[in-house]
Formats: sequence, structure tokens, C-alpha cells
Amino acid sequence: MKVLVTVKRVIDPYVKVRVKSDGTGVETANVKMAMNPFCEIAVEQAVRMKEAGVVTEIIAVSIGATQCQETLRTAMAMGVDRGILVETAAEVQPLAVAKIVKAIIDKEQPKLVIMGKQAIDDDSNQSGQMVSALLGWPQATFTSAITVNGDEAEVKREIDGGMEQLTIKLPAVITTDLRLNEPRYVTLPNIMKAKKKPLEIIKPEDLGVDIAPRLKTLKVAEPPKRSAGVKVEDVKELVSKLKNEARVI
Repeated sequence: MKVLVTVKRVIDPYVKVRVKSDGTGVETANVKMAMNPFCEIAVEQAVRMKEAGVVTEIIAVSIGATQCQETLRTAMAMGVDRGILVETAAEVQPLAVAKIVKAIIDKEQPKLVIMGKQAIDDDSNQSGQMVSALLGWPQATFTSAITVNGDEAEVKREIDGGMEQLTIKLPAVITTDLRLNEPRYVTLPNIMKAKKKPLEIIKPEDLGVDIAPRLKTLKVAEPPKRSAGVKVEDVKELVSKLKNEARVI
């Protein structure tokens, strides 16, 4: 079974995010970048399925600037067999991402697509669902357990009320949640091996996809600083402040 995973290059989750002085976006110059954590989980799941003998080939896809090759090489060092970079310097919004991924799926014909449930930079949580809709495939989002049995997959997914168990027909699209697994550390020998794995570079126009943005960012601003806390003398004063100042009761 062939599996396709998507990986996104984002600001390292442990780096403090700074807003540009002109308010047009987030500062990315000279900032440490890394693979989106939910994408790491998707890659790890595909690799574990290959180690279990369920999967025969894993393809990683990334969309973005030339530097995204580093993210794909990291995925290859984790165990991905080959990578595809859709290279563009333009902003690629979720619908455009879904259209690009669909075009690659049409070409590669994987039986399972595993994506992170969301990227930590835009937090959109849209691409996986859009890919499923464009393909007309079943989907299982926020997945915390996956078991493939022939042409079906048993999936546990996290919902507001607890856990939901589904059985979906393959081919399908699955998006990963934090509890699915813990990604492995990449070793130096595997990093060296990853350099020899095939990496294909294409352009969005090669796929016949229009990536023109549908949304426009008007302004990006930092959240207001929290004010200092205060001490209250008794419960009566606490209730009064919660009611009249905080307006939460």
C-alpha cells in the first residue's frame, strides 16, 4: 500500500513569534524553522505502518520555498522513501494546498493520505477536509489511533464529548492528533541516507493549479499585555469583581 503524507515548514514551536513592525505579518527572517509538529506525527505514523509491513512506499509532499527541501529531507531521515516539493514563493492558502495535494494524489494514486490536523502558524485546520471533499474520499480527522485491515481502516478520533470509533473504506484521508504517537528522533546515519533519496521539484503551474489567494490579511497585531492581578479581601469582593469588572458571571 502506498501512503502520501504532507509536511509543512513552519516557525519552530519553541521560538518566540514576533510581529513585523508594519503589522503585515509575522517575522520569519533569521528565525529558526522546523517541520510542523502535527506533520511530524503524520510521518511517524506512516513509517510505523511501513515497519509493521502494512505500507510499501511513503511519499512526502511539501509546498513552499526552496528551503522546504530541508523539511522533506527530515521526513526522509525519519523513514519516508521519496519527496515531492511544489516550489513557490507565493502565499499558499488552504484551498490551494488542497488542490495541489489532490493533483499529486491523482498522479501518484496512494491508498491512504495522512496529514497533520492543522499547521501551528495559521491554525486553519482546513486542508485535510478540503482534500477529502475534492477527492470524494472518506475522511477521519483528529485521529488518535489507526488500524488498517485490508481495504478498511479502524480509526479512533477525538471529539468534544470524548472518543469516537469509525471504520472507513480506503482510499481515505486521515488527519492526526497529538495522541496518535510520539515522533522519533532523527539519527545522523539516517540524515546521511536521506541525502541520497529522490526529491522531485515541480511548480504549481505544472499541476495546472491556480494558487491565487482568496483571503487578504489586513493587519497582524500582538495580543494586549495582561494586566497585573489584584488581591481581594473576601468572597463578596471577588464575586463583585467577577460580575462588574470581568463580566464573567
